[in-house]
Parts: sequence; C-alpha cells; structure tokens
Amino acid sequence: MSHCRLLRRMALALACAAALMPLPALAGGKLSLYATRIEPNGADAKKFSSPSWGGGLAAVVPLSGTQNLLAFTGGLEGIHMLGQTTEFIDDLTGLRVEQQTSQDYGRLFLGGRFGAHGAGFIRPHIGANLALVIYGIGTDVVIPDDSDRENEIRQNLKSETRTVFGYDFNAGVDFNIANAVPVEIGARYLKSFDVPQQLGAGSVKVSPEYFQIYFGVGLGFDFMRRIGD
Repeated sequence: MSHCRLLRRMALALACAAALMPLPALAGGKLSLYATRIEPNGADAKKFSSPSWGGGLAAVVPLSGTQNLLAFTGGLEGIHMLGQTTEFIDDLTGLRVEQQTSQDYGRLFLGGRFGAHGAGFIRPHIGANLALVIYGIGTDVVIPDDSDRENEIRQNLKSETRTVFGYDFNAGVDFNIANAVPVEIGARYLKSFDVPQQLGAGSVKVSPEYFQIYFGVGLGFDFMRRIGD
C-alpha cells in the first residue's frame, strides 16, 4: 500500500468515527479541518526534509466541571514532505554520491488544552499532545552525471513505513463566529523519536523536530446538533 493511500484511509476512518460519535452538549466543543505548514528545525530534520504543506482533522471536547477552561483534543494530520538531497564526497576518489530522501508524515494525536472554551468570541489556549507518528520513507542513492542527468546511476535502497512516538506543545487563538463556526490559528512545536532515516542495514536513527503553523475552520458541536435536529 502506498504511503499517500495509507494516510487517506486513516483520514477517512477518523472522519467516519467523528461523524458517528455522540456530540457533547458543550458550547466550546468543535470539529475542525485545518491546513498546516511545517518547517524542519535542527540538523536531524533539516538534513532529510524541507518545508512542506499538509492538512488535518481535529476535535476539541471541553471537560465538564472545569468552567470551560480544560478540554480534550485529538485528531489526525498528513503531510508530504518535500524531497531532500544529501551529498557525500569520497575522500579517496572524489566521487560524488547523493542520498535522496522523501517522506510521507502522518500523526495521530491525543492530549489536552487549557484556555477559553465557552461562548466568547476570542478564545486563546495552550496545550500539549502525545502522538503516534507515521513515516513513509523512501531513500535512493544516486551517482549523478553532471553532463547529462539522464545518465545518472540510481539505486533504491528501500521504501518502508515506520511508526514512532512523539509529542507536541501548541498555542493558538479561536475566533468563535456566532457560536457556530470557529476559526482557529496557531502554532505547534513537534518532536519525534527514533526515526529511521536510512532504512535497512546500517540504519541511522534520528529524533527530528519541527515548527508548525496551522489555520482551521470548524463547526461547533451545538451547531451541528441543531442542524441534525
């Protein structure tokens, strides 16, 4: 199964589950779709990936008895990270070899947030999530021909999907339009652990980190219930 197909099926499964779940009677509860921009941070991320775009689906469920200050969060996102090329030079022969890596990045996350989740218009928040991170990694080794790129020698080392653990810290603000259509902007710091950047024998494990900004539009649970009634 291709990496993109896997991410699409995961998103469809989460959307079906969200559609079937009972909607809590809380003013700040919502289901949102969002677009996101991810920026690699640090050597472990920048060496193997480039800034990329993606999207996701997320739910916010305020916790009763907390004056609408605490909420559970959960969701899924998928990003196709742009290919990255790392160059190596043999010290003896001067031969140049390129390692070309591409990744599909998916995250299933669950956590909480602290902030305003009532009926107000401006609702800032901070939060954190634990995540199951899915990497679809493909790595090719290329000996380029500078005079004619079509004569390059290319070998696929391996293409494989791996699952690792990670977490994020996040902050954002929600603009609650008519207590029905919340619009949210925010940022996250993402961390993954023990990602195999070069699969197969002699694999290199790294722990990349990323910065992410996102923009989401959702529907409040109360508004969705009124539509259903």
